[in-house]
Amino acid sequence: MATVLICRRFPRLSRVTTFSTTAKCKAESGSNKSKQKKEENPETANTRTESAATIQLLSPLDYRVSYNPSAYAKSRADSQQHTARNSGQALGDTFTSPGTAQVQHTFGTASSQALPPVRDALPKPKSKPVLEQTVSALLSVAQTKEEAEKGKTEMHNSKEDPRVFQKGRPEYRSLSYDKFEPIETLPLEESESILHSVAVCKGSQSPGTITDYFCRLSRLPVEQHAVLVSELRFNTLCHCAVKNIRLFSTSDLIDILKACVHLVVPPTHPLLNACENEFCRRVWDMNLDQLLLVADCWRCLERSVPSYLSILFSYANMHWKDLTLPQFVQLVYIIGEGRRSPVDLKLKMESMILKYLDSFTLEEVGAVCLGLFKSLSGISDHIMRKIADRVSLQMEDMSTYALVNVLKMLRYTRMDHLPVMKKLGKVIPARIPTVNIQGIMHITLTCSSLHYFDEGIMAAVAMSLPSKVTYCRSKDAAKFLWSFGCLDYEPPNEEEFYSSLIEQMHRKLHEFRKFPEHLLTGLLGLAFVKRFPEELIDYALRDEFVQKTRSSKYELKKDLFTLSKSVEIECPSYQGNRLPPQLYEEVTKMVLNFAEQEIYVRPEIVEAASLLQSMLGGPEYVKNHMILPHTRSSDLEVHLAMDGHPIPFNLKDPIPDRKLKDIGVSLTDDLMTQLIKGRSNNQSPVEVENADRTPGQERGEEARTPRTGDRAAFSGAPLIADARLQLEPKLGRCLEALPSLTLNRQPQGVKLAIQVSNRNHYCYCSKRLLGLHCLKRRQLRQLGYVVVELPFWEWFPLLKRTRLEKLSYLHYKVFDPALLSRAG
Repeated sequence: MATVLICRRFPRLSRVTTFSTTAKCKAESGSNKSKQKKEENPETANTRTESAATIQLLSPLDYRVSYNPSAYAKSRADSQQHTARNSGQALGDTFTSPGTAQVQHTFGTASSQALPPVRDALPKPKSKPVLEQTVSALLSVAQTKEEAEKGKTEMHNSKEDPRVFQKGRPEYRSLSYDKFEPIETLPLEESESILHSVAVCKGSQSPGTITDYFCRLSRLPVEQHAVLVSELRFNTLCHCAVKNIRLFSTSDLIDILKACVHLVVPPTHPLLNACENEFCRRVWDMNLDQLLLVADCWRCLERSVPSYLSILFSYANMHWKDLTLPQFVQLVYIIGEGRRSPVDLKLKMESMILKYLDSFTLEEVGAVCLGLFKSLSGISDHIMRKIADRVSLQMEDMSTYALVNVLKMLRYTRMDHLPVMKKLGKVIPARIPTVNIQGIMHITLTCSSLHYFDEGIMAAVAMSLPSKVTYCRSKDAAKFLWSFGCLDYEPPNEEEFYSSLIEQMHRKLHEFRKFPEHLLTGLLGLAFVKRFPEELIDYALRDEFVQKTRSSKYELKKDLFTLSKSVEIECPSYQGNRLPPQLYEEVTKMVLNFAEQEIYVRPEIVEAASLLQSMLGGPEYVKNHMILPHTRSSDLEVHLAMDGHPIPFNLKDPIPDRKLKDIGVSLTDDLMTQLIKGRSNNQSPVEVENADRTPGQERGEEARTPRTGDRAAFSGAPLIADARLQLEPKLGRCLEALPSLTLNRQPQGVKLAIQVSNRNHYCYCSKRLLGLHCLKRRQLRQLGYVVVELPFWEWFPLLKRTRLEKLSYLHYKVFDPALLSRAG
């Protein structure tokens, strides 16, 4: 069989990737990026692996939307076969990408030219065999699922899936409208007879007859509905109903409304205006079942009825104690679909959740969480933890759709419920291939928002996404890029994964005009992992787009600032659009003002700065500031000569140099072991920092954390030791807009950028650095700084110890010989 080779350049690749039209997919990787068998020598530098895969990019032109809750259906067999894993097992493991790939599909759109930042040539440690086997198994499952579903499109209807819970109890039949209830079709001859009677009688029919006509006409074949609604005689019937609106009984009026739902009458139709006004007038004469049914009909008609809902909520507030379980769940659903949260119902809703929590079906648990999430209804940690407790015990039996709704609420409440997240890592990876793209996005976003890293989940998402990428909205693509960057994770298929998402960003470029925040979200996520698609960056920094960001409901200036400065530092060859200097100045001032009020004054930073001043000889030897304001976190800057003496630099007028004061502390092995547990005596602080960081964590990140509201960012791979020396001559032009930066390193000296970290800089319950902080540290190194960290797990406990112990620790950190050797 002849093979046709098509050359294509991927973003951020200096090599050419070859695509084959055959069904075989090969992957090669060099250095330490390939998988290693257990019996192989870990010192082996080069290995090869081959795996078969079929990648199918579905055409968005074939996209169909239809009701099928099975799009979110759970796969119990898969979940039982799936190997359990938790985040603790995954923390030290990083998958790496193949060097080249041959895939079946030839992409139809031109890829963005990528900016070529310097990349680290050092090999990455190998992944653990257990995780390699797990990911291989996930790929096998994904391939099996794709083959079984080949040629099919995603089957998901967002309007119907939220109503799945209504099928769990017969009581919902009186509370909601079932669009799929089987009915006897009305013959066309009979419908013609009805319309003829309407034309002849000209409005003289009784209310009962009018109701009967509506009910019978609604049974016409679906393909006749549009024709009927546009029929003049049908409009005459509607006019008769409006004329006699107050003569209908409540049950007859509800039947007419249900007929309108089935006929898909336009939401702005005059008949619906009259019905809404009449129902608002009759609310207090109706029972709760009728009120909820009418509200459900309005939802099905996609008609906004704020006045009716306000009266309904007031009615429910007065009769709260009488609500049955189905009535309560249906009410929460209506609240969510109305996107409004009645303030006076909040505490009562929480009490009802506690009352019925053990009796809810799992679908009802998901429906309640979705209603709370859509209406932005706050909920106490106590209630959310109770919900999560139940879900963690029954997750295997829960549909993926309901589970995703619970995860949305966990994300909204910033609930770090470890049992749920660990169970998620066991249950969800095997289901990923059968979940639609929005569900996958919410699962991934929950992990990144809570800073929870589970390699099994992220690898399963990465394996499944390329074949579904054409279903991504601009928001979905951006959130995927953000989530992977936030957690600083490069999946096994990283080039295929990122290339498919970048191409989808190009396809959705028109959507970014309306939602500029999505483009910046995606580009920042790419920057965190050191990927810079030039065309998209150029588009994001043009004046027209910058102006659009000003009309967004989000504050996007800081995101533009971070993106633009990152490009300047890491891509000196970039020749595209840049932000105007006045915007740089405006955002820099904004960031620095915030830092002075909220960051520089944090106790752990103030204490470190004060002790360093005492140890080094005064305030002129230490500067507490933001070396890189666009990374939104502070640094303690210290300069050392090659002989280890501190150099004064934080001053306006030069003063005589001072000698280092003798603080009279003996750095014994026992003292250092007591202060820094778990560190071998012959291991330097820099080596410890590198050992604690998994491969890829040097790629730097800073973001909005779940607790501070700042998004977490991500960046690329480590740099070679002297890469910064090659970059420095070109960086002057890029950094002119940032006066606080300097590239003038002290001759034969070293500039230290001391990081006082906290828990929000790391993944949950781990020492895995988040993307934005990886980006920051990478850029500091490129600018000639040596990064020294005071990790929170060491520094925070020391804050309660004696002054001498803290000084000893800082002395050990700052005057480590390895720092000077690295600088030299």
